[in-house]
Amino acid sequence: MNPIECDVLASGGGMAGTVAAVAAARQGARTVLFERHGFLGGAATAGAVGQFVGWETRAGRRVIAGIGEEIVERLQKIGGSGGHGHFVMSTGHRMDRVEYDTEILKVVLDEIAHEAGVRVLLHSQLAQVSRHGRTLGSATLLTKGGLLDVRARVFIDTSGDLDLMARAGAPFLALEAGESLQPATMMFRLGPIDFAQFDGMSLETKAALSARGVAEKALPRAALHCSRVPGSDHGWFNVTRIAIDASDPFALSDGEREGRRQALAAARFIATNVPGCDRARLVAFAPQLGIRETRRIAGLATLTSDDLRNGAEFIDTMALGAYPIDVHHAGGAAITFEELGADHVYALPYRIAVPQGLDNALVAGRGLSATHEAHGAIRVMPTAMAVAHAIGTAAALTAGSNQPAAAIDPATLREKLRAGGAIL
Repeated sequence: MNPIECDVLASGGGMAGTVAAVAAARQGARTVLFERHGFLGGAATAGAVGQFVGWETRAGRRVIAGIGEEIVERLQKIGGSGGHGHFVMSTGHRMDRVEYDTEILKVVLDEIAHEAGVRVLLHSQLAQVSRHGRTLGSATLLTKGGLLDVRARVFIDTSGDLDLMARAGAPFLALEAGESLQPATMMFRLGPIDFAQFDGMSLETKAALSARGVAEKALPRAALHCSRVPGSDHGWFNVTRIAIDASDPFALSDGEREGRRQALAAARFIATNVPGCDRARLVAFAPQLGIRETRRIAGLATLTSDDLRNGAEFIDTMALGAYPIDVHHAGGAAITFEELGADHVYALPYRIAVPQGLDNALVAGRGLSATHEAHGAIRVMPTAMAVAHAIGTAAALTAGSNQPAAAIDPATLREKLRAGGAIL
């Protein structure tokens, strides 16, 4: 196939990749977005997470808007979401969320990317990357039409696992002693559910049932966490736990099998024992595992958990976040969940998205330069969309200049983000 050229190439069409591509295209950059599935959305659709959490502080102050909020509004308009709401976690914490229909979200993402002028390549996977010193030249994609070279001025890795950065030889952060990658989850859909009964369970009842499920080895995670499919009596359950390195192809394949095994066992336990679920049957597995953590880029700066706790301020702040530190542990059924204050907000600096040693590459999504603990807070999708809005905008600015990505003026970037509805 003949090579194609663009200003910005986004690698991976999850929520971060879609938002970054839309942001770049809206700034006038010729933008290509490629995705291995036949639809966009990543963890939100292929992983079937079923909800976006982390839009606001516990006190109710909104910290994320921009293109991410536009997606929510589009979902509401066509019946794919009831908008912003709240729920009580199994830990007893009150959390904001947007529940959505995964199938309608696919359509919303198709439309927002198409309207922005993004050239979307579905059913396409990364084969290799060409690099010359500090500059990436092209990415070779495996498509239905064969190998395709895409030459770009700026490359954004939004693949989650940072496959493009890995092929390019970029440096990554290592786990510290005692740390392990957060486990993956196989979401599964159950229905019909009497949500009046299910939601009416006390925290004590949920805790007792969860503990029983863990003791009987039917629930790998001590939770009965469910997000409702809007307009239906079905729900997506997030209760499985698969400890793998998803960047290892064999481990990932084994993980998919183990995830379905766990999901089936959990579904049967829930249908037999949980109030409101006595008529429920397994409707679907998610098309793929939901991956929480794999590679993290070594950026020009590294965000730490103390930066989050202390509300550190940065001259190059590109997005805000409020989601707690939320670390799932591979070796057990519990999680570490640390709230940072009722109205606590933290900042994410642009430098954590700029890889060391590369002049025309950026990262968005869950692979930012952050410690393992800080990553547990900033990995959620609303935060990822806020960062991606910034990174897509920065990529367009970089493509239109003769400067490296690290030289982008933070004030100019922030001005454009505010003009696009972002909260800073």
